[in-house]
Amino acid sequence: MAKVNPILMSAGLLGLLTAGCGQAAQAVGSSGHTSSSTVVVALPIQTAPNWFFPVLASTGFTDTNSQMNFMMYEPLVHISRSDGVNYHKSIASNIQYNKTGTRYVIKLNSRYRWSNGRPVTAQDVVFTWDVIKAASLGNASWAYGGAGGGGIPADWTSVRAVGSREVVVTLAHPANQSWFIHNGLAQIIPVPKSQWDKYPHNMTQELAYIKSIANVPSAKPYHVVDGPFQFAKMQPNNFWEFVPNPRYGGHKASVGEIRFQYETSSSSEFAGLKTGSVDVGYLPPSLWNSKTALSGKDRFWSGYVFGFNMARVNQSPKAPGGLGPVFSQRYVRAALEMGINQQGIIQSFYHGQAVTEDGPVPSQPLTQFYDSALGKAPYPFSPQAGKKLLEAHGWRLVHGVMTKHGVRLSFPLIYASGSTTINDIVQLVKTDWAREGIHVSLVPEPYDNVIQAMHANPAKWNAAFWGGGWTYQPDYYPTGGELFATGSAANAGHYNSATMDRLIQASYAPGTTTQTRKALFAYESWAVRDIPYLWFPWFAQFNETANTVHHVKSTFNPITDLNYPNYWTTSK
Repeated sequence: MAKVNPILMSAGLLGLLTAGCGQAAQAVGSSGHTSSSTVVVALPIQTAPNWFFPVLASTGFTDTNSQMNFMMYEPLVHISRSDGVNYHKSIASNIQYNKTGTRYVIKLNSRYRWSNGRPVTAQDVVFTWDVIKAASLGNASWAYGGAGGGGIPADWTSVRAVGSREVVVTLAHPANQSWFIHNGLAQIIPVPKSQWDKYPHNMTQELAYIKSIANVPSAKPYHVVDGPFQFAKMQPNNFWEFVPNPRYGGHKASVGEIRFQYETSSSSEFAGLKTGSVDVGYLPPSLWNSKTALSGKDRFWSGYVFGFNMARVNQSPKAPGGLGPVFSQRYVRAALEMGINQQGIIQSFYHGQAVTEDGPVPSQPLTQFYDSALGKAPYPFSPQAGKKLLEAHGWRLVHGVMTKHGVRLSFPLIYASGSTTINDIVQLVKTDWAREGIHVSLVPEPYDNVIQAMHANPAKWNAAFWGGGWTYQPDYYPTGGELFATGSAANAGHYNSATMDRLIQASYAPGTTTQTRKALFAYESWAVRDIPYLWFPWFAQFNETANTVHHVKSTFNPITDLNYPNYWTTSK
């Protein structure tokens, strides 16, 4: 699935999440001292890693946690900056498949080994798949966040090891091979079976064990990794530190330490940039006019990542106030969309550094997956038209609020606190919705609370906006199954459309490039018309990098939304 991206507009380089920190910990072999080549990276406001095991739970399926995973573990399939596959940087050295896309033979790259010297094996890959499969079932103690994407789990009929260097994956149905490699196989980030397989005959206990130490990166199993870095130490709500893995099989890091630093507010992060205590960070849009204060110390750069911005409305029958069935009506979502002033948001809060969006595949960064023929937005900003649309369907103003059959279009909107920009956006939306007779009460919450509230209980929320949107990891082939398919793990808003399900399934089918692209564009067209969630502008990240840190921009991957600090260098 894709990841929930916290506050990209504040976060710049890193889109991340949640703060559920464990106790302060120090890994074996760490000196506890800061190296002269320590690089400090600012985390997005009020976010922190909370799930270090690379099979991410739905409540921790975020870019912050992914960044931590990619520090420590090498993916089976490495997605390149152009949304292709780079086998040189992958555990898989080669993938061969049949014409129907039902059988995939994966050869493993011998250059990657675990930090204890042992090779990464086919058995490690199969064990990781077993965990993914178990956590994707309805009775699991925690839900895998990527369930529903890449055919996981139902379409995978067999994953077996052939010796130690080959894995064979068999699917139940024909599949678009590019889609399956991008969205299925790319979800596997192998872990060492010898370290993690504590309950070989009881996956229920295994999942409980993983959950118990998912947020304890100092636990023994995390000492054995195959990625460019190893976990060193942490202080809850302060920092998480990594040091180079000397046995890494790829490009070895030259920096001494990478420290991810917790940030309490936009102003505190900006102060860190000014004083030099933050090396790699971001310029909050609310402080755009103050960026000259960083001149001579930092380099500013902006860019888009592969994703989109949206707010969720809860379409579950359990939603409070009887609003679930209301939000499940397209015309209601259309009226809400007509109350979102995208151009006003872009000019007032993003300083022109954003683009209007009407669907799930962005126009920036431009990729082969964007359908430029979609034309004008079907629901342009017009509170007057939105009000008339509601009235045409029987809604009437009662004490200033649109009401129908005793149900009032009045609900709380929970949103991520700590960002002036997000606060300004929701205030504007509240004002414009009020012009349609839609009343919302604004409820600021810490970012991690917003995400967990959506997944915890559909009876507890109506609408949510976290301000950072959604980025395509690991659904790098953006078909939408992870987010919009009925019952998928990331579909926290409980959107349900038989047409959407059919179009998503059609995009999975094998065919020529022309045929598969046509199927993908048909899905995009429906998403634009049906508004599964509410579209907001997609904005550029405002990044700041200290003049003493190099190659951050050139090695950042806008498709995976990940940094690769093993390529960074420093100077005095």
